[in-house]
Amino acid sequence: MIECGNVSKRFGRLTAVDNVTLRISGGVCALLGPNGAGKSTLLKILTTLLSPDSGTVRIGGADIFKDPLQARRIMGVMPEDLGLFDSLTIAEHMELSGPIYGLSPRETRERAAQMLRVLGLSAAQETFLDQCSHGMRKKTALALALLHNPHVIFLDEPFEGIDPMASRTIRELLGAIARRGVTVFFTSHSLPIVEQLATRTLLIRRGKIVWDTAGAPATRPLEEIYFEFFEPSPTEELDWLQSSPS
Repeated sequence: MIECGNVSKRFGRLTAVDNVTLRISGGVCALLGPNGAGKSTLLKILTTLLSPDSGTVRIGGADIFKDPLQARRIMGVMPEDLGLFDSLTIAEHMELSGPIYGLSPRETRERAAQMLRVLGLSAAQETFLDQCSHGMRKKTALALALLHNPHVIFLDEPFEGIDPMASRTIRELLGAIARRGVTVFFTSHSLPIVEQLATRTLLIRRGKIVWDTAGAPATRPLEEIYFEFFEPSPTEELDWLQSSPS
C-alpha cells in the first residue's frame, strides 16, 4: 500500500512535484512522463531518499517521516543508479544484503540461489560488477530489491538499456510477484512495456499527476493518450544531412 497526500518538492524556482495525492493498493503501477516531469523526484520521496517540502507519505501503513526504518524494512528499491559496487561480485552483493534485513546466512544463500536462477545469473554469480553487462547489473539490483521479501517494490527505469530477453525476464518476474500481493511501482519511458505489464498507469507533467487509469481505464492506445498530454519536440528538415555526392 502506497499513500501520499499533497506532496510537493521544489528546487529553487522549479516545482518538481506539485501537490501529488495518491493511493495505490496492490498491482503494478507505472509512472510515465518525459524527462524532467518529476518521476524520479517523486520516486525518491516515496523511498525516503528525498524529503518533500510538504505532504505526507505512508508505505504499508508506516509513516516514512516518523518511522523511516519500518518503511524501509517493508520496501525494496531499485534506484536509477542501481546502487551497486564494482569491486564486489554478484554473489557477494547478495551475501552482504541479506543480514541487513535480518536474514540468516542460510536464508540468504537459499533465497539468493533461487533469485539468481530465476534471473539467469547463476553462471555469472562470481563475476565482478565492473565486468557485468548493463542487463546483468539491472537484474542484480532487482535481486537485491526482492531478497528480503518486501511488501512494496519501487523501480526507477527497470527496462531502460536492456536487451529483449532481460526485459522479458524482469517483466514476467514483476507480474508474478504482483499476483502474490506485492505492490510494484515503477517509472518508465517504454509505452509498450507499460501496456503489457501495468494494471494502473499514471502520467506526470510538470510535477502534477494529469492522468490516472484508476479513475478512467484506458480505452485507446497508450501512445495516443500520452501525446495528448505531451507535445513532441519541434522537427525541422535537415537538408544538409544526406549521403555525400559520389
